[in-house]
Amino acid sequence: MATATQSNTQTSTGTLKAFEDRMKAQVAEAKSKLDQFEAKAKEKRAQAETTTINHLKTAKQDIDRKLQDLKTTHDAHVARAKSEIESDVAKFKASIEAIGAKFKSTKK
Repeated sequence: MATATQSNTQTSTGTLKAFEDRMKAQVAEAKSKLDQFEAKAKEKRAQAETTTINHLKTAKQDIDRKLQDLKTTHDAHVARAKSEIESDVAKFKASIEAIGAKFKSTKK
């Protein structure tokens, strides 16, 4: 009986680790783009974009915190927490893409 419980715990820990790694990779990729856009905004002295970028940095910190908290989340709440994190990451990435599109449109 103890080995079955240990196996389930190891499996769920491995699953959480894989989820965390996948989300961190997506956030890191988006953060890299955000850093590029921030440099462009500073170069152009674009205050509105700089403000948006600062809000997105805060959103990234919130995602990082949620990923850290996921390690201590009760099993009954993991699915909901993962779903919330996925949603936050998707919004974060979409917002960065929107900023990128804005910069591309202002180049023309």
